[in-house]
Amino acid sequence: MVLDPHRWLELRRFRSLYEVGAMSLREIAKETGLNRRTVSKYLTGQAPVAPPKREPGTQPRQRVVDEVAPLIDAMLRSEILLKASVIHERLVQEYALAINYQRVRIYLQEARPRIAEELGITPGELAGLHRRFEVVPGAQAQVDWGDEGQVLAHVGIPKVYSFHMTLSYSRDLFCCFTTSQDLASFFDCHRRAFTHFGGAPMTIVYDRTKTVVRRHVAPGEAVPLHPEAVAFAGHYDFDIDVLAAYRPQGKGRVERQVLIVRDHVLAGRAFSSIEEMDAAFAAWVPLRRAKVHGTHGEIIGHRAVRDHMALRPLPKTPYVVAQRHLRHVGKDCLVAFDANLYSVPARKVRPRQLVEIRATKSQVTLHSAVPGASGETLLAAHPRAVGRGARIVDESHWDGLPTGAGRRTTTGDGPPPRRDQPLGPEAGSLQALLNRAAAASVEVGRRPLSVYDELTGTRPFTTNRVTKEPS
Repeated sequence: MVLDPHRWLELRRFRSLYEVGAMSLREIAKETGLNRRTVSKYLTGQAPVAPPKREPGTQPRQRVVDEVAPLIDAMLRSEILLKASVIHERLVQEYALAINYQRVRIYLQEARPRIAEELGITPGELAGLHRRFEVVPGAQAQVDWGDEGQVLAHVGIPKVYSFHMTLSYSRDLFCCFTTSQDLASFFDCHRRAFTHFGGAPMTIVYDRTKTVVRRHVAPGEAVPLHPEAVAFAGHYDFDIDVLAAYRPQGKGRVERQVLIVRDHVLAGRAFSSIEEMDAAFAAWVPLRRAKVHGTHGEIIGHRAVRDHMALRPLPKTPYVVAQRHLRHVGKDCLVAFDANLYSVPARKVRPRQLVEIRATKSQVTLHSAVPGASGETLLAAHPRAVGRGARIVDESHWDGLPTGAGRRTTTGDGPPPRRDQPLGPEAGSLQALLNRAAAASVEVGRRPLSVYDELTGTRPFTTNRVTKEPS
């Protein structure tokens, strides 16, 4: 079999994978659609290495990857160093395309240099490099999470996270610790950071966390923001800046602060509560501000003064972010939220009714979907449970429900219960019937079934079969 030039070039791309053992001859034959003997012939050196000449007028065979080539090229134009595994993952998950990873990898060997030349850059020389930027005082802050693991597992807290905000101009930092990364905790940490700095920056840089981004989109498309994040930013008058995917260099200043806090505040110490961890950071802040920063060459505290003075003033009333969810009411007047149960008044709800849950960091309120006669929707308010499996119940919510206090049982062997009201003349026979022992002693008459057959005039039923004697 003589291969056409296109199929020969495609088969030659698999040579390096075959030589290092990444793919077998059978797998290559399946990918290329060629016979296994043909693949072995061209990859083991039995066939000439020069490509056969294509006959004039013939068209190269269409590859599967050619159909998604424009999409892959667009991804490379947004990020030239995007990995083949990331591109393949996005094609499968976001675009529901069934394409082999090796085909994407082989295509990138040709496409990446071409796109880099088109953009005027050299990927090999720019690997691991990024553009440095400088900002004016009060212009920008960066936010990130840190996972501190099980530092409080000995007191029953399974996971602890650290929230970090760093002012980009001075590198002045804020950190607090929490047990959750949910929406309410995330923006509660923002309010604490603004209080720490004395104002809000003009812009805050985030990665694509679910508390800021409503859903992920393809490269080049506008990122849809979470409604609560937009409302919070509007209340404190700052802009949201979301980084491109897989670009942590865009907030490297706060990324570095996560490691610094971990080394200087947490390393080698034991804590028994979140409050102790927050106090340890607050005690370390003056030491940090007294140091000369290696990048801008100034004392962090002196530069932070200019940064703080340029921040925007805080509004008089804080914005309280609440998670909103719809849940059904159980028959026990309990509503499940975040693996915990909260009670609602039995007189105001019905089983399977939908109620709205509004949860902040410290409180959970339950609201009716339809306002009452007074226009109020609030059904109940509870402190938010810590952990999972808790049941927060207000006993007054169960008023009017059966308590089971009137239920009694008896064996019937003892004397009948005394009553205040005297019974009539038939009390003797009635009490005898109610008494189990007396009822058991009543004799019941027994009659043969033939008596009932005579009364009804029916022929008695018999199971005796009449058999004919042999003659």
